[in-house]
Parts: sequence; C-alpha cells; structure tokens
Amino acid sequence: MVNRILIRIKVVQMLYSYLLTRSEFKIDATPETTSKDKKYAYAVYLDLIFLVLELSGLRFKRSDDSMSPTIDVDRLIAGNRVGKALFDNDTIKAIILRGGASVEGFDSLLQDLSDAMVKSSAYRDYKKIKNPGLADDVRFWLTVINTIIAKDERVVAVMRQNEAFTIVGFNTGVRQISDTLTSYQDSRMTYVNAGRELKASLDKAYELYYSLFVLMMELTREQALRLDNAKTKYLATNEDLNPNTRFVDNRFIARLENNEDLKAYLEQHPVSWTDEPSLIRSLLDRILESKIYDDYMNAPADDYAADCDFWRNILRAVILPSDDLAEALETKSIYWNDDLPIMGTFVIKSIKQFASSPDENVRFLPQYKDSEDEAFGPEIFRYAVENRETYRSYIDRFINSSQWDPERLAFMDIVVMIAAIAELINYPAIPVPVTMNEYIEIANSYSTSRSGQFINGILFSIVRYLNDEGIISKN
Repeated sequence: MVNRILIRIKVVQMLYSYLLTRSEFKIDATPETTSKDKKYAYAVYLDLIFLVLELSGLRFKRSDDSMSPTIDVDRLIAGNRVGKALFDNDTIKAIILRGGASVEGFDSLLQDLSDAMVKSSAYRDYKKIKNPGLADDVRFWLTVINTIIAKDERVVAVMRQNEAFTIVGFNTGVRQISDTLTSYQDSRMTYVNAGRELKASLDKAYELYYSLFVLMMELTREQALRLDNAKTKYLATNEDLNPNTRFVDNRFIARLENNEDLKAYLEQHPVSWTDEPSLIRSLLDRILESKIYDDYMNAPADDYAADCDFWRNILRAVILPSDDLAEALETKSIYWNDDLPIMGTFVIKSIKQFASSPDENVRFLPQYKDSEDEAFGPEIFRYAVENRETYRSYIDRFINSSQWDPERLAFMDIVVMIAAIAELINYPAIPVPVTMNEYIEIANSYSTSRSGQFINGILFSIVRYLNDEGIISKN
C-alpha cells in the first residue's frame, strides 16, 4: 500500500538530506601557519593515519614508489572497518598519489606493534563483542593509538628523528587523529540515523492512511454533537428537534467504528484529531455547505453503496484539497503534506472496497504489498550511498560542460539521478522506462523547471553506456 512511487520519493528526500550534511572523515588539511608545533603535529597526524592502514593489513605505494610491507595481521583487526574506510577516503588517496605516505621509518616496528595489539586488553575486550558495531571498531582504534602506538618508546624515537619534533606537536597530532576517528563515528551514525528516518517516514505515511479514516469518523461525531446541542436550544425549531440524521447514521462510518483492522492499529498507534478542533469545525462546515452533501441528504436512494460514494466524493472534493488540512498535517508530521495525494488515493480505493463488500469485514491495505517492497527503499538508499562516487562519475561523463557546469548543477538533480542509477543497476526486473519516468516525475516536482528534461537526457545516455559496458542488460 505504501507503493514504490512513494518509496522512491522518500528515498530521494532522505538521500538529499544525508548527502547534503554528511562528512565521512574530517581529514585535517595542511595547516596554513608558520607555527613549528602545528606543522609537526600534522606530520605526526599523517604518520599515525598511515600506521593504522598498515596495521590493518592494507598496502599502498609510498613516496619512493615502493609498496608498504606485508605483515601478519590478526583476522579480527583486518576486518575492522576503520582502516578500510580511511583507505577509501578521497583525501587520503590524494595524499598517497602525491607521495605523501612516507612512513618507512616504522617498518621494523610494524609486526611488533601488530603483535602488541593482539596481546592488549583493548583487543581482548574487542574480541568479546559478538557482532562489533562501528562504535566498537572506532573505540578499539582510539584505545590502540593512545595506549599502544603513542606510548611505544620506539615509535616516539622514530618521531624524534624529525628535526621539527616537539612534545606539544606530537601530542597534538595524536589528538588530531583521535578527533578524525571520532568524526567518522559521528558521520556513520548520521548514515544509520538517515536509514531509521527513512523507515520512520514510511511508517508515518501508513499512519496517515489510517488517520484519514479516523478524520471521517471524528467529523461524523462532531456533526452528531451539533445535532444534539441544537435540540437543547431555548427556541429549538422543528428542524432542530427532528433533524435529518442520514449523515450521522452513515453506514460506512458505522462499519469503520467496528472494523477489526482499524481497532487493532489504533491500539498500537493511537491516532486522533481531537487536538485540531478548528480543523474539524472548518472541514465540517465546508462539507455541510457542499452540493455533494445537499444531494446526498435529499437523494431518494438510501443504501450502503450511496453512503460509501458520499465519503469518496467528499474526500476528493472537500477534504483532500483543503488548505486547512494541509496546514494541520504540516504541524502533525513533516512528511504528511507530500504523502497526502498518494495516501488519499489509497483511502478512496479502500472505500471502494468497502462498498463492494457490504457483508464482509473488510481488511485494510497492508503497509507493503510484499517483503520485496518493504526492502526496496532501504536497499535503494544503501546502494546509492555506498556507490555514490561511481554513480556520480557516470553522471559527469555525460554532462556537456559547454552547457552545464558539473559543479553548479542543482544538487537535487544529482541526488535524483544517483537514486535512479542505483535502481537501474540493482533491479534488473524493473523496466528502464519505469525507473526513468518515476525519477523524472520526482525531479519535476522537487527540483527546477528544467530538471525533468535534463535528467531524461543524462539518464538515457547512462543507460546506453551501462548496457554497452555489460553493467546492465535491459532497455
């Protein structure tokens, strides 16, 4: 019921937010200062980073074009994510390419340091963790750097060979790499939180589906209360005393009140509009003033099908287009205004199902059609994040630099295309036109007026390239 159209929209929204704010590693830049301590601290900082790489079993080309040595690395340490994440960092890669990895002086110490790590209490504590998470990986290396590497007299002796050595600079460099590792932990938590936020946004969309049914029930209750109050007026009219109760006696609403699915959902997820009395009043007034209401109350036919049709028509013409509802949704959930058109469509479909099953307990639509749909959003998000640099390279390959500056493209366009490429590559069963059309529509809604046409052209070229390279096989 939370269909792939809405899932794609949510993925793009979360991906935009995540990519806009993320920073994988906060690798310190070369200091622009004449301070001897700060310059030396930066040299220590880089040395410690490359020591982490080597002690993780990762090899790289050094400044003299030789490869870093091979050492025996414990399997658990080799599987730690920190070294690999540092190694994949673009800034670190650039430093290696510039020949900035010059830690040859530590070669004779590497195996001893590796062995000392395995014998340490930090390793024993780390090994006890059944499924170490990122925080555990980072904590392990922070402890190793501060209690083993930085405290090893032989490491300090190598550091002292630099004529710029100062104790202040050495300690500052150790603190800098500690801050960098902590920044990675914070960034990865941002990624984890973005995934949780994606799930929460999809759960809230499903809540809106139920909330619209609850809204119809509360509008009915408000009118029943008005009718009861009118009977007690001092100068009650005959109409007040004998009102037309067709609206409050609507059989569709009565079935909602007793629906088992709705009761079960509300027990787990209490939903109410009682905190929006002005919305209830304004919507009810507009319903009572509408021609739909007038025709319904005076129609000769009085049956269950007509009761269902009334609420479908009221939803389409009065409730869903309401500015007051849009404003109320904005205060209830930051997601709901974007969700309303799609969820409203599903509510109308459900009412139609109620109308066609007058004698059965109608089941509400499930949140997802199947397990594949449930996994679709998180998977697209993960593919997009993990492969964003590769996908961005595909985009840049086909941008006409004489017409478009790659650095000045609308960021939302880039995000939309990265998500689209993730789907094109990783979901061979989804036809290319379906993927392209869906993301072009998202771009038209969330980006610039030219975005749809631009994205269509770029994605078309990317699809052709991916097919030619054998990365995908579909048209």
